[in-house]
Amino acid sequence: MRYMLLIYSNEQAEARTDPAEMKAIMMGHRAVMEGTAKAGILRGAEPLHPTSTATTVRHQNGKPIITDGPFAETKEQLGGYYILDCKDLDEAIHWASQIPTACKGGTGCVEIRPLVDVAQLEKTVEEAAARIA
Repeated sequence: MRYMLLIYSNEQAEARTDPAEMKAIMMGHRAVMEGTAKAGILRGAEPLHPTSTATTVRHQNGKPIITDGPFAETKEQLGGYYILDCKDLDEAIHWASQIPTACKGGTGCVEIRPLVDVAQLEKTVEEAAARIA
C-alpha cells in the first residue's frame, strides 16, 4: 500500500531556526530518505516552497477562481511530503515517527494518508456503473 506522509510545521518558526538546528533537521530527513530507499519503499520525497508561493484554485459557478496563498489559515503549514510503498500502516507509522518536524522548539506533525490506486478505482466505478445499467 502506498502512503503519503504529509509534513506540517510552522513556517515562521522555521524561518527563525538557527543554521545548526536546520542542518540537524536536514540530516534527519536525509536519514529517513536513505533508510526508506535502502528498504526499497521510497517513491518520492520533496520539500515545498513556503505558503507565500502557493496558488489556490477554487471553482465557483463552473469557473475557476484563482487566489494567491494557501487554501486555509493554519498554525502549521504543509512543508513537504514522502511517498512510501509500505507493507502496512504500522510500517508507515514507523517511518513517519522518524521524520523531524520540530523547529525553534515548536513541534509539527506528520499526517499519514493512504493513496488511492487509480486503476483499481476506475475498475470499481466501471463495475458499479455496469450493475446499474
